[in-house]
Amino acid sequence: MSCIRFNTPAQREAMRRAAPTMLTAEEAAALHPMPPVTESKIRRLRVLALDANPKIRESVASSYNTPADLFATLAHDPDDGVRSCVARNEATPCDVLRELSRDSSEMVRGWVAVNYFVPEDAMARLADDESATVRSLVKWKASLADQPAGA
Repeated sequence: MSCIRFNTPAQREAMRRAAPTMLTAEEAAALHPMPPVTESKIRRLRVLALDANPKIRESVASSYNTPADLFATLAHDPDDGVRSCVARNEATPCDVLRELSRDSSEMVRGWVAVNYFVPEDAMARLADDESATVRSLVKWKASLADQPAGA
């Protein structure tokens, strides 16, 4: 196999001119709207949350469309990975994040620490966590808030 280019300089210039321009996130989202959340989708999430495979339950815990009561159920899942997905999901209710800030798993508490929607009282608890990793994640997140925009 050869690495020789067969495009002429004129062809390469034509390809550059024809290349799509970069879209903003808003423009891309407008071109690819998310389908509406239907009752059947919510029913599927509820069924999948009961699957024996923890990776399937993780996908439910990662969905922004997961109902609040299902987040609460998945927060008690025996698998750390499922609880971690609940902890890092921005749609997880604050009460569930508070509960997960006391989780036995350092990994779960770490994901709670970096979730931007975790309540202040849970962050204060995590700032004094027994795990140096969790405490460092709390400090790292606080340092991001201290940085000027665009830094």
